[in-house]
Amino acid sequence: MCLGIPARITGIADAAAMLADVDVHGVRRQVDVLCVAPTDAPLEDLIGSWVLVHVGFAMSRISETEARATLALLAEMGELHEELSAMQSTGETGALHAVQ
Repeated sequence: MCLGIPARITGIADAAAMLADVDVHGVRRQVDVLCVAPTDAPLEDLIGSWVLVHVGFAMSRISETEARATLALLAEMGELHEELSAMQSTGETGALHAVQ
């Protein structure tokens, strides 16, 4: 199953390419932020924001409360580990590594 999963934007990897670094429950990767990029502010304003990530794209901004509730629900359903494993095994939008 391929779900949208909450991630926190931790940095901007390449502003011209609209790529940001995100942390997804300890897994880091780069995602495309075109869909959530502010039109009237610098891309760096996204740092710290929570987004819903699906197939390498940040699809929408969500609140931290919603992000944490979704992560908890995914963990309860047993889907969180599956999704994180899938993210680690695919690298089409950047390298992944577990956070120490």
